[in-house]
Amino acid sequence: MLSTPDELTGLLRSHGILPTQQRLLIARALFENPRHVSAEQIMGQVNEGQAHVSKATVYNTLGLFARNGLVNEVIVDPSRVFYDPNTTHHHHFYNIDTGELTDIEADQLMLSEPPTLPEGTTIAGVDVIVRVRNKTAAS
Repeated sequence: MLSTPDELTGLLRSHGILPTQQRLLIARALFENPRHVSAEQIMGQVNEGQAHVSKATVYNTLGLFARNGLVNEVIVDPSRVFYDPNTTHHHHFYNIDTGELTDIEADQLMLSEPPTLPEGTTIAGVDVIVRVRNKTAAS
């Protein structure tokens, strides 16, 4: 959990990101209470106070954070993207009914061998999303 301006400034700089006022607000929303969040949730959180950060700035900043390895983008479907401040190797459960994304530790899901890769490529990462539903009383 990072929350002081100095801690957040250091974190951004360590990832090659210039720490502007708006980036610090967005970083605080992500790292003060680390969890999986959408851009809309971040925008709502940073705009609760006196600050106003535009939708474009939130999306651009989250994209910058993802490109620089500060957060992972988890795309659960074409219209739903989460930002995950946990950048260690792990996978996810996505509850279709609740919209909740939760971690699966890497050692809880073992993949035997990767498929044969296209010529001239290398694996950049493996992301597994296990989609689940709530059990109904009739199940």
